[in-house]
Amino acid sequence: MKKHLIEFLRDLGIEPTFLAMSISILLIIAITSIITHILLHKVILKSIIKIDNKKRNFFTSTLLESNLFQRLALVFQGLVVYWQTTIWVEKGYIYETLLTISLVWISIFGLLSVYSLVDRTFKSLYTATQTPFFAMQSVIQSIKLIFGIICLIYVISILMDKSPVAILSGLGAMSAVLMLVFKDTILGFTAGLQLSTNKMVQIGDWIEMPKYGADGDVFDIGLNVVKVRNFDKTITTIPTYALVSDSFKNWRGMRESGGRRIKRAIKIDLHSITFLNEDDIKRLEKANFLAPYLKEKVNEIKSYNESNKFDLSVAMNGRRLTNIGTLRAYILTYLKNHPNINKDMTIMVRQLSPDEYGIPLEIYCFTSTTVWADYENIQSDIFDHIYSVLQEFDIKPYQYS
Repeated sequence: MKKHLIEFLRDLGIEPTFLAMSISILLIIAITSIITHILLHKVILKSIIKIDNKKRNFFTSTLLESNLFQRLALVFQGLVVYWQTTIWVEKGYIYETLLTISLVWISIFGLLSVYSLVDRTFKSLYTATQTPFFAMQSVIQSIKLIFGIICLIYVISILMDKSPVAILSGLGAMSAVLMLVFKDTILGFTAGLQLSTNKMVQIGDWIEMPKYGADGDVFDIGLNVVKVRNFDKTITTIPTYALVSDSFKNWRGMRESGGRRIKRAIKIDLHSITFLNEDDIKRLEKANFLAPYLKEKVNEIKSYNESNKFDLSVAMNGRRLTNIGTLRAYILTYLKNHPNINKDMTIMVRQLSPDEYGIPLEIYCFTSTTVWADYENIQSDIFDHIYSVLQEFDIKPYQYS
């Protein structure tokens, strides 16, 4: 090859001195690299794009997305420079310089190609399954970090002209320092594996973590941090390992169940609780939700009192209907017939221990939707109705005055 170059220079009337040969070789390498670049990026890449536009398939999509083809093309250009250097250039300063530059070039763009392939692979898996990967970002970043460290060690070994094994042995002595520098990364990696294995959190989960002021949806799970978009549109950043070492509340179960819990009590004034008389019963029997209950309960109580021959002229004798007990029965029936209450989940109205604010009457049920705004509207409508019907039972809510 060099003989042909010498003859070519002499034909041009140029004496093939060391300087003339060096410049000629560098021009050949540069021109070949430019031609290779044009061929790969202007011809082959455009052809692949045309093929992909006509009929999209996994191969062409993989090459085009995440700039994988462009990066592989740059790797090939580095290989061309390396190959030409070994053919044209004699061993020496220029030879070593070109080899070093080409190897570093190949390593860097080879690493970027691996990154593109990793991104594309995970995206393809996500598209195929249509289910979010637990701690996907953490896994991706961990894989990239491993390849990045390998590439860095290799590049350092090239620049220092030493074996990668020698570099690794030197790093072994600095292991304590490296452990300290990469502490958060190591903790984040192990935490990401635990999050993934135990399915503790995923993109889109609503989590609460008061220690970090987080109350919103997870939108990014990284190797070192998890980002939460709070409902006030602020963003909270939480160390990934904190989700394993500290406690937090995940509302995913609520969303997956299809119902959100209502658990709220109204405080009843103790002085308004009383027995129902016959006029009260006749008036309340006109309520559709109470008629079946009152009919059954009145017959049950009457039978019980007659069998025990109680003197009903004394209020303490026998069994009687109370306004608060009838109210509980009404609210329970009302909830069971409410169109926005989930009938497959617990529906309960219970009386809690009295305190200085009266008797708490707690409503415990689940809405048929988990949408926040709809949930609040349903809950408000239910309590609007309950507060409005209290007077029908001659019951007063407690109100501090």
